[in-house]
Amino acid sequence: MATIKDVARLAGVGVGTASRVISGKGSVAPATAQRVREVIAELNFRPSHAARSLLSGSSQMIGVYIPALKGTYYTPILQVIDTELRNKGRHMVVAFGQGEGDERSQAMEGLQFLIERDCDGLVVMSNALEEEDVKTLRNTQRNIVVLNRVFKRGKEQCFSADHVQGGVVAAQALLAHKHKRIAVISGPANSPDNAARIRGFMEELARNGIPQHEVFTVASDFSPEGGWAAAQTLLASQKKFSAIFCANDETAMGVLSHFQQEGISVPGEISVLGYDDTQSAEYTAPRLSSVHIPMREVTLNGLNWLMNRCYDSDLPVSRDFPIRMTWRASVGPAPRATKLGPR
Repeated sequence: MATIKDVARLAGVGVGTASRVISGKGSVAPATAQRVREVIAELNFRPSHAARSLLSGSSQMIGVYIPALKGTYYTPILQVIDTELRNKGRHMVVAFGQGEGDERSQAMEGLQFLIERDCDGLVVMSNALEEEDVKTLRNTQRNIVVLNRVFKRGKEQCFSADHVQGGVVAAQALLAHKHKRIAVISGPANSPDNAARIRGFMEELARNGIPQHEVFTVASDFSPEGGWAAAQTLLASQKKFSAIFCANDETAMGVLSHFQQEGISVPGEISVLGYDDTQSAEYTAPRLSSVHIPMREVTLNGLNWLMNRCYDSDLPVSRDFPIRMTWRASVGPAPRATKLGPR
């Protein structure tokens, strides 16, 4: 395999001159540059990743931290980042929570791993990190973008949809179908985006005459297993409800599965509404109606902002992320009677 020394030798120039031609940085006489390019073509020379890093002064890698490498939520986000970076000749390095310690400690450990790999910038997704953690990280890596979180300080580096508005959209969807007896399966209490969507949901119900104390709520963990267990709890409570708002699609998948086992018709007896509108929502039975959160657009714009900082590029950046309903089959009109008795 040809090396940059081979290119320089055959072109009759120094390695430094050959490097300037390859990197496109620095002054080289046109005739000399043309000679170097001809030798590059003749040798089919391709600089290694290490060589490109030396030439450009950067690793050409972006580090990505996610809490867990599982489920249907993070995989599409990683696919978007990887595709965009590869299209620009760059690469992604992923770290995720594992090992000992709480979620916050795992996140800091994973991000330190990425910093030690000389990543040019970091994409961070974590509900466990505090503002002081991001400030600490900036002492060693200033190029950081945070997805799906908004910190009071450093808002410029945060990209997120408005989850309070997402909760409002969810409530309006059920109210439009005349549901008044509603249950909620929320996500983890320490998740800021979960707290925001539940707050928006409850506030919109209250504005329409349904106070929060009338909404039976079960806490879960954003997983299908958690949705299954929460559905069991709801049915065992003997509360009367005609619709359930699930704080994410994976929770809703568990609910639908348990209802199918119990012979409960969705949406004939109970409507089920999801949140996020992940790809899996299209393939549940029945197909899941869900609040569409434009995470692809959030991810693309956050990544563009980061690459502009890392590579002095001028990629477009927007912070407008409209939220809408995706209607499928799991939400219908409120029935005259619920599975658990007359309304």
